[in-house]
Amino acid sequence: MGKTALSWSGGKDACLALDYLLANGISVEVLITTKQRSEKRTHGHGEKTNLLVQQSESLGIPIHFIETDIDNYTDRFVEELKQLKLKYDLEAIAFGDIYFRPHKDWGEKLASSVGLQAIYPLWRKKEEVDALLHSFIQRGYRAKVIRVRPDCLSDSWLGREIDESFYQQIKLEEVCPMGEAGEYHSFVYDGPIFSKVVAILTKETVIWEGSKKVDLHLTHDGEVEI
Repeated sequence: MGKTALSWSGGKDACLALDYLLANGISVEVLITTKQRSEKRTHGHGEKTNLLVQQSESLGIPIHFIETDIDNYTDRFVEELKQLKLKYDLEAIAFGDIYFRPHKDWGEKLASSVGLQAIYPLWRKKEEVDALLHSFIQRGYRAKVIRVRPDCLSDSWLGREIDESFYQQIKLEEVCPMGEAGEYHSFVYDGPIFSKVVAILTKETVIWEGSKKVDLHLTHDGEVEI
């Protein structure tokens, strides 16, 4: 497989997908993230774009933000992906989806329209996701829960470190352990492919598109607090 772009959310799924791609010798040239036009936040996770820039710098891979709205989301993605294909001589685009078929169908159609191959390094059966989460933790990645769906998980999960304790407890909940249905979202701040820790400090909880979210802020003292 040649040069590849990766759809990047800043969370554990995208990070684990990147880990798998690099481990298999695939050259990831650029991270792609969609952001809202009206705010400096990403679609989906609602994360601040400056935090993803910090991730990009630590990973040593450039990040490209696509400004878009819901009503023209796909069209804008196609438009910018065509330009990125030429700029980076791309042959493929990878996604961190696991088993949700509509997302895979969308990504494959998107890639095909631009003349790229769609790669899904994490694609698994639904009953195999426990192993994916455990793999993320065992590989030494560090991440925190930044958003939860109130109909799925209580506020007590906000800000939780995704570690062995998290792994054991999330399996007791009636949710996908990897949060494939959006039960929770995460932000990765350290791990084996990061050159430095993305230092973060949690200060406040906000309401974002109907769910509660922990707003992370960069800190400059090198400590990670919660």
